[in-house]
Amino acid sequence: MRSSLAPGIWFLRAFSRDSKYRAFILLITFLIYTCYHMSRKPISVVKSRLHHNCSEVIQPVNSTHSLNDTTWCNWAPFDKSNYKELLGAVDNAFLVAYAIGMFISGIFGERLPLRYYLTAGMLLSGLFTSLFGLGYFWNIHVLWYFVLVQIFNGLVQTTGWPAVVSCVGNWFGKGKRGLIMGIWNSHTSVGNILGSLLAGVWVDQQWGLSFVVPGVITAIMGVITFFFLIEYPEDVDCSPPQHHGNPEESQDQPEDPANGPSCNKESSLESAVTCSKEASAQPSAISFFGALRIPGVVEFSLCLLFAKLVSYTFLYWLPLYISNVVHFTAKEAGDLSTLFDVGGIIGGILAGLVSDYINGRATTCCVMLILAAPMMFLYNHVGQRGIGISIVMLLICGALVNGPYALITTAVSADLGTHKSLKGNAKALSTVTAIIDGTGSIGAALGPLLAGLISPTGWNNVFYMLIAADVLACLLLCRLVYKEILAWKSSLSKDRGYREM
Repeated sequence: MRSSLAPGIWFLRAFSRDSKYRAFILLITFLIYTCYHMSRKPISVVKSRLHHNCSEVIQPVNSTHSLNDTTWCNWAPFDKSNYKELLGAVDNAFLVAYAIGMFISGIFGERLPLRYYLTAGMLLSGLFTSLFGLGYFWNIHVLWYFVLVQIFNGLVQTTGWPAVVSCVGNWFGKGKRGLIMGIWNSHTSVGNILGSLLAGVWVDQQWGLSFVVPGVITAIMGVITFFFLIEYPEDVDCSPPQHHGNPEESQDQPEDPANGPSCNKESSLESAVTCSKEASAQPSAISFFGALRIPGVVEFSLCLLFAKLVSYTFLYWLPLYISNVVHFTAKEAGDLSTLFDVGGIIGGILAGLVSDYINGRATTCCVMLILAAPMMFLYNHVGQRGIGISIVMLLICGALVNGPYALITTAVSADLGTHKSLKGNAKALSTVTAIIDGTGSIGAALGPLLAGLISPTGWNNVFYMLIAADVLACLLLCRLVYKEILAWKSSLSKDRGYREM
């Protein structure tokens, strides 16, 4: 007697070949950028171990330090009174290099094979992340070593974002892009959570492993990328996505020399492969200034500058803030700070879902930014009154702060990179993504730097700075929000006209 078809196989057969490949691309790019972000996070957890209150730590019996030494448990050169400025310099070495490198990275991303580009980037990211941790085992106490490692790490980390967004944009059309990319973009928060948890395992014993382990995992993922990443649907004979218009119209259109020849599904395998190669060879990569002229690129780029300033200040300083204000250990502060990233996952998915439903990316971002300002104020003043309140506030703040950031860096970047003004040339994805994220990375560099300079005057002032940046991000989207409202009104009036007819 033969059994019925296994439920798992029945489930798999329900999906088309194209759907399976698209799911695979989402999964592998998700894992790629999870590793990139995982390797960035340990520094924020280890900060409170590099310098903390030695009076709270019991000196080992075999210690060579005197009992009057108040900095015996700190790691030089971060054992001095200006440790916040030194830690800020280490942060900014990475972030400034990342911001500068991002503008260049997009140009390379348009012209080099994405698979090779990502593989090299991940191997080098793993190397430089590990080198920071090896400073512990090599007993290095020179500031320039940590700064140089961070500079090189910042540069090679720029290979990640434009390339993965470009790859996903090659496979997915605009239809449900907000929701799909909202879920997919949780890799940022998942990476932060994994980075915090991994760093927390070794931070109190051998903090060097907090960097070495994520670095090795990132390098291994780079090897997997080399063997399995598929850049274009045409490479495996899948149908390319429709970025604009409807499929029927695009098939009936005559051949356009600017866009390359169109491919017919009924053609033979040989002609399809030849056709896809010709099509991919035709469009030239867009210039930097050409990408800036795409409507919405400048506004969203400047908005992301301030949104990322807020997000990265939390990313780099939240564990230290929790440690200083609530007096948690480095591990406890790192673990609690992951709730901000859990909220970020929820916020990214909600932002994508809502923006798809209302067809308004700018409006969704603006509303979330407006709500984030009072929530940050409340978290600073009442968030530390109990563990329950702190958990709830961190989740809400994470959702409202990271929601707009996630939407702009994913769905908005992909929308603008395949904008109708490009007339079918999809070779703008990496450049547009690099411009938007590169501008945002300037804010990412400024935020932790300002936090390091302002925090000695009190944490209240740091939060006032974050609220001001949040409001500015919101104001920069006003013109686009107005245009979206006009589009909704026009759509409603058309619907009413059809009903009356």
